[in-house]
Amino acid sequence: MMRRRPLTLIQDDLVDYEKAMERMAALVEERQDDARPDTLWLLSHPPVFTVGKRTLESHLPDPAAGIPVVPTGRGGQLTYHGPGQLVGYLVVKLDTGEGVVDYIREVELRLVEALAALGVHAERRDTPPGSELLTGVWTRDTGRKIVSIGMRASRAVTSHGFALNVEGDLTPWNLAIPCGMPDVEMTSVAHELGRASMEETRRAVATAFESS
Repeated sequence: MMRRRPLTLIQDDLVDYEKAMERMAALVEERQDDARPDTLWLLSHPPVFTVGKRTLESHLPDPAAGIPVVPTGRGGQLTYHGPGQLVGYLVVKLDTGEGVVDYIREVELRLVEALAALGVHAERRDTPPGSELLTGVWTRDTGRKIVSIGMRASRAVTSHGFALNVEGDLTPWNLAIPCGMPDVEMTSVAHELGRASMEETRRAVATAFESS
């Protein structure tokens, strides 16, 4: 059983990615200075591809697709954001001796719990020996990826977070190599269940993160 780690909840609808990065940086600075509590910010973005530091050029989308590609300071590889996807930015002060990967594992388990509440059986996966860190959440029955995760920590405070596909268009994922995995098939709550509610998903995620 996971220990209690309640987070203060901020909610927005559609926020431009680069504006969100500015606000997230401010939230991180406040947390580093103990001027705010641990925080979960739930929002969505207009269509954008974001790329981590290790993303290969061959994994990028064709510019003809017309979707902006923005470099980001998080870990992880290429991710697509768009309407119908729930993004969660986690600004959390790590405990002494706790690393960002330790916290990512907790995030995965909390998202598995949220998806179970929605009726989607999901799981996290262990990183195969010798492979790059495997993060995210997959559907147990169909083996598709439903959550992407990319985070970093600075002065013991995390930033960035997760993207959970709820009900949006999945076709932009096919324009590039998501998460550095050529064989991955992305999915959404709507694709798995035949129905989805962004409001219900927000509530399930907030509950799983003990957020209010």
